Amino acid sequence: MSEPLIRFEQVAKRYPGGVHALEDIDFQLAAGEMVFLTGHSGAGKSTLLKLVALLERPSRGRVLFAGRNVGQLSRRHIPGLRRRIGIVFQDHALLAERRVFDNVALPLVIAGTAFPEIRRRVRAALDQVGLLDKERVYPGMLSAGQQQRVGVARAIVARPSLLLADEPTGNLDPALSAELMRLFMRLNEQGMTILIASHDLVLIRRLGCRVLVLDKGRLIDDVPAAQVGA
Repeated sequence: MSEPLIRFEQVAKRYPGGVHALEDIDFQLAAGEMVFLTGHSGAGKSTLLKLVALLERPSRGRVLFAGRNVGQLSRRHIPGLRRRIGIVFQDHALLAERRVFDNVALPLVIAGTAFPEIRRRVRAALDQVGLLDKERVYPGMLSAGQQQRVGVARAIVARPSLLLADEPTGNLDPALSAELMRLFMRLNEQGMTILIASHDLVLIRRLGCRVLVLDKGRLIDDVPAAQVGA
């Protein structure tokens, strides 16, 4: 059996002041899976995603990415890890003064990619999210759904092995939410591993993917895809 892409082993996260964000988290995520992470506001969903992307380090336990303990990575190795992970934020986090092309290109520019390759990859990513004709416009000229798709294009432009999405449909209406989820499903069908934090239980049940349930920082359920919506 192949090594899981992500593994949490007795992971806890405590913040100054004694706040326990996560406690004794154990789960694994296989390469190629699409999994939802749900729970009440403050349950620890965002914290868990931050531990995967090494935006935070665990207080206890081990977070492994492709068999490597990310909590022990030195500062100089963190950029290499993050290039393998794409992140989609709820609020798009786009640069308003930069055109769509430049927003999507940003991870490649930071990585020092040559411009001909940047141009090829950005246009391919925008084509995947259906926005190739918007590459020269500014984010403010786009709808909320289009802005979120630009965020997805930026997250996948470096061809990460893992895509993390933190409440990506939180600011979208039901029709746009469903459209965005169909995009995630297509990316998953192409082989991308995806972990999505969401409170939209109706949408989650409709998609029929595996669901991890957090409650007050603890993982209280791990529902297989076959049982979701049953």
